[in-house]
Amino acid sequence: MASNKKYWKSVEELKDSSVVETLSKNEFVEEIPTDDFLGDKETLENSSTSRRDFLKYVGFTTAAASLAACEGPVRKSIPYVVKPEDTVAGVADWYATTMADGYDFANVLVKTREGRPIQIMPNKEANGTTNARVQASVLSLYDEALRLKEPTKGSTVISWADADKEIGAKLNELKDANQPVVLLTGTMASPSTDKIISEFTTAYPNVEHVVYDAISESGAADAFEAMYGKRALPNYDLSKAKVIASFGADFLGDFHGGFEKSYIAGRKPETGHMSYHVQVESNMSLTGANADKRVVVKPSDQVFALLNLYNAVTGANVPSKATPVDAVVKTLAKDLRKAGSKAVVLTGLNDKNAQLIALAINKALSSDVIDVNNTLNTRQGNDAKVAQVVADLKSGKVAGLITYNVDPVYTLANSVDFSEGLKKAKLSVAISTENSATAMASEFVLPAPHYLESWGDVMISESNFGLMQPTIQPLFNTRQLQDTLLAWSGNSTKYYDYLKINSAAILGTTSWNTVLHDGSFNKEVTTSNTAGDVDINAVAVALNKATKASAFELNLYAKGGMGDGKQANNPWLQEFPDPITRAAWDNYLTVSMADAKTLGFENPVKDNGAINGNYASVTVNGVTLKNVPVMVQPGQANGSIGLAFGYGKLAGLKEEMQVGVNAYSLYANGNNVQYNVSIERTSGPVHKFACTQVQKTIAGRHDILKEATLKEYLTVDPKDHKNGWNVPAMVSYDHQEVEAKSIDLWDEHNREIGHHFNLSIDLTSCTGCGACVVACHAENNVPVVGKNEVRVGRDMHWLRIDRYYSSEVETREEAKELGLSRAEMYSALETEAENPSVTFQPMMCQHCNHAPCETVCPVAATSHGRQGQNQMAYNRCVGTRYCANNCPYRVRRFNWFNYAENKEFDFNMNNEYGKMVLNPDVVVRSRGVMEKCSMCIQMTQATILKAKKEGRAVNKDEFSTACSSACTTGAMVFGDVNNKKDEVAALAEDKRAFHVLDYLQTKPNVVYQVKVRNTNEA
Repeated sequence: MASNKKYWKSVEELKDSSVVETLSKNEFVEEIPTDDFLGDKETLENSSTSRRDFLKYVGFTTAAASLAACEGPVRKSIPYVVKPEDTVAGVADWYATTMADGYDFANVLVKTREGRPIQIMPNKEANGTTNARVQASVLSLYDEALRLKEPTKGSTVISWADADKEIGAKLNELKDANQPVVLLTGTMASPSTDKIISEFTTAYPNVEHVVYDAISESGAADAFEAMYGKRALPNYDLSKAKVIASFGADFLGDFHGGFEKSYIAGRKPETGHMSYHVQVESNMSLTGANADKRVVVKPSDQVFALLNLYNAVTGANVPSKATPVDAVVKTLAKDLRKAGSKAVVLTGLNDKNAQLIALAINKALSSDVIDVNNTLNTRQGNDAKVAQVVADLKSGKVAGLITYNVDPVYTLANSVDFSEGLKKAKLSVAISTENSATAMASEFVLPAPHYLESWGDVMISESNFGLMQPTIQPLFNTRQLQDTLLAWSGNSTKYYDYLKINSAAILGTTSWNTVLHDGSFNKEVTTSNTAGDVDINAVAVALNKATKASAFELNLYAKGGMGDGKQANNPWLQEFPDPITRAAWDNYLTVSMADAKTLGFENPVKDNGAINGNYASVTVNGVTLKNVPVMVQPGQANGSIGLAFGYGKLAGLKEEMQVGVNAYSLYANGNNVQYNVSIERTSGPVHKFACTQVQKTIAGRHDILKEATLKEYLTVDPKDHKNGWNVPAMVSYDHQEVEAKSIDLWDEHNREIGHHFNLSIDLTSCTGCGACVVACHAENNVPVVGKNEVRVGRDMHWLRIDRYYSSEVETREEAKELGLSRAEMYSALETEAENPSVTFQPMMCQHCNHAPCETVCPVAATSHGRQGQNQMAYNRCVGTRYCANNCPYRVRRFNWFNYAENKEFDFNMNNEYGKMVLNPDVVVRSRGVMEKCSMCIQMTQATILKAKKEGRAVNKDEFSTACSSACTTGAMVFGDVNNKKDEVAALAEDKRAFHVLDYLQTKPNVVYQVKVRNTNEA
């Protein structure tokens, strides 16, 4: 039962660390340097300390003494002289478009203010989804430091006309000599662009188009082509699944682009049915953290377990080897056969043969979950062709290279060979949105616009045709790839006109303007792909031969925040804590607790909440990566280590963003699993992590989370005081046990008139992806503070996602009754830490109806609004931080510095381009004030005013916040509980509803839904 669970956040908590115990009690972990503020007599006499500053010190404790005045700078606004016809000052415009940057593909809505895009949201009418990177991509538009601004030759700026003339002459020269030229692009999935490239290669028959994905899924595309005759990726509708078996496929992360929406659609406990999800993996992934059953094995054992599953499902006897989890595999095979067509198997191994085994199992099951007709076009890279290009470049066979938005000098494992070959080429052209190592190594560099400045079309899947439209005029002297190739092909047609003409054949009778307005068009899939015969025995033999088990094996992966590193200069993503490790501004080796103990790695927690670590040298295939920080990760398979892509990038990045190590150097042959790995601890200094896992913790309290199995949910009374899974807090009143919420020291607020906002968060549907965190950043002008400030607990996120590990062990009281020592109890926890259960909990200001922060503020800066929001008057706040100290949820943030226009915080608020992303509806807070979630009060008020202007009541479910709008899975639902038609009103009364720390009787307006797992008992 949930009451027996011990929740913990870090490895140090398992050691009964006195430091962690101290941190859990201290809100403010550093002494305030009051001497720096007050100084000695001479300093005081010469200082400009104001009377207000002095009063802060004497009246409101030393906590505020080091603060400067709170008043923000005075700005003089300039009104329109001639107002644009299509712009209404103060009113946001929304445009539907499609993101396609070669790695992320999404149907999105773009919010603009006075012609500036300031926020990205999923286009839910087009079934669109967003992750943290898609949400943050709007800031990359304004990356003045990294974006290319003018065409250049060498280091000299040239005109587009001169560039076309010189490059055209060189292309014709190479064509006449029949010398090979390669056009190397990322995946674009664009029908019109494919046609333009086809016309370009027709005009220049010596040009070959090769697609290169930095993080490859070529194995899956190769396997699908071998079995179905078409080079694409299979699609999956996980809402249809009864049983899901995944072997290292992080399908809630970046596997095939992610399937979180359909996955959660099949896991609604109120329907009485939930899919049963088994994850077999080595790294603790987002998908593994959400699984019903997680099986921990080394990567090589994943391969053999997959082969053994094939044998168990089909009755075949292809060659394989025994694994430590074969008993689990046999049980899983029974579950899959029982589910039949409602079962599916996925694998994330980027190996053609492993992918063929998974396809063969799905074929044997006649799976309806896998869709082989409505295929995905989001990963078209071909590893074999890319390897050939590098070999030909090095040998001098390739005379010219044109790259588009790819950076092989950074991302190729054999980038030295590529760089040497590029120097031999007679023509090298880099067409790119941003500066990169490859652009720096090329002779001609041509700037391309950001997707928010571009026209285009994207075929994400065979049925999803999306249009891309510009939402802002180009910021720099850029030109789209398509216009460039048309010009070089001798076609004077502008790409916009070409796009409209080409789209007509796809849209049929549907008008261009309709699709442009909607952002996407659902195209009927007419193709029918039939599985061909594949010699699975030969596939198994080849897979056995390629799998070389070793003492240590490396699993390379993509972090939810950084992905392939395209947006490595984006401060929102750098400061975004990884959902699993809760570390920002870094990548690192993840090792198991047992291996860490053997190799001597530790992550000690300092008394200010900071976490340190050791360095290691990792060698793979003769390539050594030095000074890699090490993070001890519960749930990591013994004998395996993990390392994330996207870091260690240097070219064009600000110094603050040049963090981490380059994992691509170990990415031989595009294989995400590498064998024969050696790891050695490096002597010397410790690494300083910016990790939030033990900061702002409310661990140690009872009922932070509530969990239940599907069987309990269906059969047990949730409020049964002995066996219930959602038992309310009880208190003794008049010698009787009564529910705590029935007793209160305070009078209730009058909620009979007007709106009363609630936010419901379903822990079953929350995958921990963090899209909501970045959406909150964008909507509310949350500042970025940098690695050092995050390290000491000063991050400014209004919304965080707490990650809790849990283990079914005795509580301290039960352990005492059983005679167990504390050492024995923590030893049991350490055993559980080999594969703990994981739960994510979004945590923001709870907007308590009886808020403890409001009662202690000496200047009434924080108060309660009539609509249920806990409000902050920034210009009244003097920064005593009493409210933060009195908040049991640790959700209030203090502005230690002015983060805007401050060279010490050289992020987006420190330059004129970066400030274009700021939301004018939300003030930029000044130094010395508290801030926290406002339940997006600017959005709720805008909704009310819109309805008032239109002379109507607010519609059902019309209210929203940034986090609820960004949530792909629908885990967050916002609304008015006084409107009984709003979805949130029913959720607030649902049997799964509970409040965090309800026994404190703060009576929050944020309500959570108990997490339900399907343990295959129902």
